[in-house]
Amino acid sequence: MLLLPLQLGGSASLLAIGFAILFFFIIIISFIRRYKRCPSDRILVVYGKVGGGSSAKCIHGGAAFIWPVIQDYQFLDLTPISIEVSLVNALSKQNIRVNVPSRFTIGISTEPGIMQNAAERLLGLGQNEIQELAQEIIFGQLRLVVASMDIEEINSDRDKFLTNISQSVESELKKVGLKLINVNITDIVDESGYIEALGKEAAAHAINAARKSVAEKNRDGSIGEANALQDERTQVAAANAQAVEGENIAKIDVANSDSLRRQREAEAERTAIAAEKVQSAKALEESYAAEKDAEIARAERERSSQIADIVVPAEIDKKKVEIDAEAEAEKIRRQARGEADAILFKAQAEAQGLFEVLTKQAQGLDEIVKAAGNDPKDAVLLLIADKLPELVKTQAEAIKNIKIDKVTVWDSGAKTTDGKGSTANFISGMYKSVPPLQEMFNMAGMQLPEYLKGKAVDNEEVSPETEKNTKPKKDPKDTE
Repeated sequence: MLLLPLQLGGSASLLAIGFAILFFFIIIISFIRRYKRCPSDRILVVYGKVGGGSSAKCIHGGAAFIWPVIQDYQFLDLTPISIEVSLVNALSKQNIRVNVPSRFTIGISTEPGIMQNAAERLLGLGQNEIQELAQEIIFGQLRLVVASMDIEEINSDRDKFLTNISQSVESELKKVGLKLINVNITDIVDESGYIEALGKEAAAHAINAARKSVAEKNRDGSIGEANALQDERTQVAAANAQAVEGENIAKIDVANSDSLRRQREAEAERTAIAAEKVQSAKALEESYAAEKDAEIARAERERSSQIADIVVPAEIDKKKVEIDAEAEAEKIRRQARGEADAILFKAQAEAQGLFEVLTKQAQGLDEIVKAAGNDPKDAVLLLIADKLPELVKTQAEAIKNIKIDKVTVWDSGAKTTDGKGSTANFISGMYKSVPPLQEMFNMAGMQLPEYLKGKAVDNEEVSPETEKNTKPKKDPKDTE
């Protein structure tokens, strides 16, 4: 009876352990199944609570763990989509309608920012829906590109046309997460036949250029043939002339050879005769040279004797005179330098003395001005008062040394209105010729003090002539 409960309790424990292990394996398998790997031809879009403030997280060529409940995932197919665009009646810049049949190859972009646009705008759409959306964008941009270009530019510069289409279409496709892979313009046709006319014009230009080139080549061939004939004739004539010239040169060489032979024979004869004369002349020259050497030796001996007796004493005297002259000149230079230094020192001393005198005078004048209450006019009056005796003395001595040997005055006895005779008036006029003290002050630009001017006697009678001379003159302007 006791073994049965024990057996039942052991079975329950084993069963619980088995359920726990089974639950653990189920959790592990679930987590493994939530780890998603992204193939190379797809984009893994994880949406839900992805963090970072983004609505989705795009992964290309990697893997991610998808949290249960709070996250989910979906794939975007990167398979290229081919779209045939038959643009009809597109208006160009010249208002000419053209047909541009083309084929575009697009696909979902793998760039980070553009992948985010694709996750937000293309997630859940099928291939057909994506194709219709891209076709509408391509139609609109293709019309804009055609409207911005001329027909000639579209027809002649296809590379620029394709570049403008690629830039315009791709910028708009990126907004929805797509990428332009390829553009193929099959043909460009306009309803008015303008492009066909341009083609015919280009063909005509090419045909005309080819014809011109053929004509130029034919012309060059004819010119070349004529030049070849001309060269042939020129070279033949030159060869003939050269042959004649060769014959003439050969004859000239023969004549020159004969002439050279005769010249050399004459030269040999002349050389032989000249050699004989040269030998005899050399013999005389050698004898004359020997005599000359003897005379030169004798003259040199005489010259040496004269130099020893006359030139050497003269040179000694010359050197002595030069030394004495240099000594005298040096003495004179030193005396002149000493006199110049003395004059310089004397002049400096005089200038220093004059400077001291003028400085003391300036200091004395400054003291006089200060004593006069810093009034320059009062200071001048003090100086004049100090020099007044000398000024009066100088004025009195103006006529002191006048020597008059004889003065004859014819006095008629008549008297002037002031009761003076002619003799008295002559002496008075002579004294008046001495400059008065007042006039000296006026010429110096100063005023004589009142106490030096003197006052006129009130009851003194003034003659009419004196009153006339002393009366101030009126200005004619004052009368007016």
